[in-house]
Amino acid sequence: MGDIMQQVDLKTVFASSKVMQNEPLGNYTNTKTGGPADWLAFPESRAEVAKFVDFSRLHEMPVTVIGNASNLIVRDGGIRGLVLILTQMKTITVTGNTVTADAGAALIDATEVAYQNHLTGFEFAAGIPGSVGGAVFMNAGAYGGEVKDIVSSVDVLTRAGEFVTYPAEEMAFGYRHSLVQTTGDIVVGASFTLVPGEATTIRAKMDDLNARRAAKQPLELPSCGSVFKRPEGYFAGKLITDSELRGYTSGGAQVSTKHAGFIVNVGEATATDYLAVIHHVQETVYAKFGVHLETEVRIIGDN
Repeated sequence: MGDIMQQVDLKTVFASSKVMQNEPLGNYTNTKTGGPADWLAFPESRAEVAKFVDFSRLHEMPVTVIGNASNLIVRDGGIRGLVLILTQMKTITVTGNTVTADAGAALIDATEVAYQNHLTGFEFAAGIPGSVGGAVFMNAGAYGGEVKDIVSSVDVLTRAGEFVTYPAEEMAFGYRHSLVQTTGDIVVGASFTLVPGEATTIRAKMDDLNARRAAKQPLELPSCGSVFKRPEGYFAGKLITDSELRGYTSGGAQVSTKHAGFIVNVGEATATDYLAVIHHVQETVYAKFGVHLETEVRIIGDN
């Protein structure tokens, strides 16, 4: 595969697309960390995604899709093959009570469109800094709401190069889980069915949730969002706090002193620093409470 990487120049093959070689992914992740992608591309349409996937399959080149890289750690070795960032695919439309969005659209933008069209149900996501595709991929949720509560269908591109639409009930949604995590299908868009509501009420709820988020979370520093899944019967942040790990630092990565469920970049952190903090937290909490903290953040790439 390495030989193929040398032989194939994606900039030439995809001359009309935005393609970069050996591009540090720390320029795009919310943690500001991550090694280089062999190739990085920003497709602007579903057809363009399909062209990249077909080409990569033909040349046995791995393809990794990342949304806007918010709940993500890319290891310092970077990612081999082709990385697709879909943030140029961001169209959002409304038909009746349904909001339909491309995978690269910001989830926050989708909630604003819902509000502008007096549609309620999307407020829980008003401050989630992910893309629509990423939110569907991990069934993102906050403040009692989850993507699975409102999604009606999901458009994907299979690794075989076929476009398929899954109704929500076929998406196997669970806690921070969906079907596409198992199949490797690439989410290219989704539709959300909402309910007519009163605009002032919708805005008030969005503002309230954003104020609560700002008060509790370290939004002023780079982070990968919520690091750990909620263990049954516990809260990850409380377990970490009770293990006296607030402020624990390795290199430039630190357990947030504001919210122990977050790890923040306090200065020139590497992905290796982040992983060192994660492992130390997991080991300490397990030793103290016998609870294994499972990561919610997606960790990808080479060491």
